[in-house]
Amino acid sequence: MKTLLKFLVVLFLGQILTSQASDIGTADEALSMVKRAIALLDKKGKDEAFKQFNDTSGPFVDRDLYIAVLDAKGTMVAHGANPRIIGKSLIEMKDADGKQFIKTLIDMAQKNRSGWVEYKWPNPVTKVIEPKSTYVEKFGDLTVACGIYKK
Repeated sequence: MKTLLKFLVVLFLGQILTSQASDIGTADEALSMVKRAIALLDKKGKDEAFKQFNDTSGPFVDRDLYIAVLDAKGTMVAHGANPRIIGKSLIEMKDADGKQFIKTLIDMAQKNRSGWVEYKWPNPVTKVIEPKSTYVEKFGDLTVACGIYKK
């Protein structure tokens, strides 16, 4: 009986941990989402791609993952979690630690073609400022980004 009880407890705890882990996106999922976003930009063009990226219940928003696209001057041209910032220049925006992370995201993409940037940002799911790591990739003069929140 004790063995059965131990098995059930382990099974139950495993399900809880798996459920909690699946509530947040992974680095691989963020990278994959950026690759899918770039493929869509390449195939369908900016208008159709931005429409899909900005759809908060569309294919480019998944749990705490979403696509954000910046132009070379730091204007947000697409954002899956916060449509209010689309069209706004964010180049001078700083995170909770004073880091000019928008400039850093753009520099990473434009100079290195792709890479990861660390900063702090409000999680759209928890509404709490959390450490974030964002993967960016260059597409023409655009920076396509998707980040993960680190717990």
